[in-house]
Amino acid sequence: MTGENIICFARDWHETPTSNNHVMIELAKRNRVLWINSISTRTPSLQSGRDVRKIFRKLSEFFRGAQQVDERIWVYTPLVLPFPHSPVARRINLFLVRLSIAILRRRLGMREFQLWSFLPNVSDFIGRLGESVSVYYCVDEWAGFSNIDSERMALAESRLCRSADIVFAPARTLAERKRVLNSETQFAPHGVDHALFAGALREDLSVPADIAGLPKPIVGFFGTLEDWVDQDLISHLAGKHPDWSFVLIGRKAVDISRLEQMQNIHCLGRREHSDLPAYCKGFDVGIIPYLLTDRLKYVSPLKRFEFLAAGLPVVSTAVPEIVNDRDNCLVAMNHAEFDEAVQEALRLTGPEDRRKRSESVRSATWENRVADLSAHVMRVKSRKCQRQNRIAPDSSAPDISASITPPR
Repeated sequence: MTGENIICFARDWHETPTSNNHVMIELAKRNRVLWINSISTRTPSLQSGRDVRKIFRKLSEFFRGAQQVDERIWVYTPLVLPFPHSPVARRINLFLVRLSIAILRRRLGMREFQLWSFLPNVSDFIGRLGESVSVYYCVDEWAGFSNIDSERMALAESRLCRSADIVFAPARTLAERKRVLNSETQFAPHGVDHALFAGALREDLSVPADIAGLPKPIVGFFGTLEDWVDQDLISHLAGKHPDWSFVLIGRKAVDISRLEQMQNIHCLGRREHSDLPAYCKGFDVGIIPYLLTDRLKYVSPLKRFEFLAAGLPVVSTAVPEIVNDRDNCLVAMNHAEFDEAVQEALRLTGPEDRRKRSESVRSATWENRVADLSAHVMRVKSRKCQRQNRIAPDSSAPDISASITPPR
């Protein structure tokens, strides 16, 4: 895919990098991207300081307009009403977003464009912005989140899956689930910035000072500390092995005070993505201690590939996508098995073990993953254009910037 214009609905650009960022950064090497910061998936709570701060931050970002963050990436925060399930708010938001995108398309010279979404609640925009092809990159089973209206979100995402020209999903279980709604659903495994994380194998890379002096072995985790992280499992391991060090890196989204009270558990908070390889160098094992809720059956943790690229042995609970990768990961069904698996992993931490493990995912780069995505998208786009030409050979997509009408 080269020379395309892409408009994508995604998470907020500045947040911890996810597949949203990695896919679009890779596409932006040969195409231009207008990244639309998150349109709310839930109604904010005015009792939440975090939500109130987010409202003021988004208003500030809106007034700054589109910001160029890379040679071919612009980031824009739209003005929308944060009531995703209100019919009136949805109509107003459709008008506001259409108007904003039309103006930005004119400014950036994006006449023909692809419309991508990493968010589940944008079906109202599919087919109404003038896109040449629509792509839904489904990263999660959104209805399973505890802080949103599950039933309404499931309906919204169902509309999106049915409307999109193509759907991608990074877990086999998730792809199978979405294929029921859209036959053009493709399994698209996550990638890894291999060059970055393989830096953990460099002799000249220093282990960060905040873990360099901790007793070995160090069992490490990075990622947001959400309600799907099994605190019982972590505290069980830490209590059974007081001589081990447990390092948790990531923003605290839930109460983890009982973990923080244990002397051999070190909760460091968020760290820059670029610093994670140095922490991996200090780790002896990387763990994925996820609770096996219904939603977790459909995830594909990015950190699996990042741990492996850094040369770390990986121990995980039985997340199905990781169960499919037993050649590279140790999988446990309960606390006792997890403990045994970590002890087994600690016997596989020599320099040669690490090198081989990193080499095993050398080809799983975002460059290769996105090349596969691009081929599918261009195939679907070509087929759609051919179908439209057969129906109306002399027609062309109208420029919506000239035909915007306010909501009734």
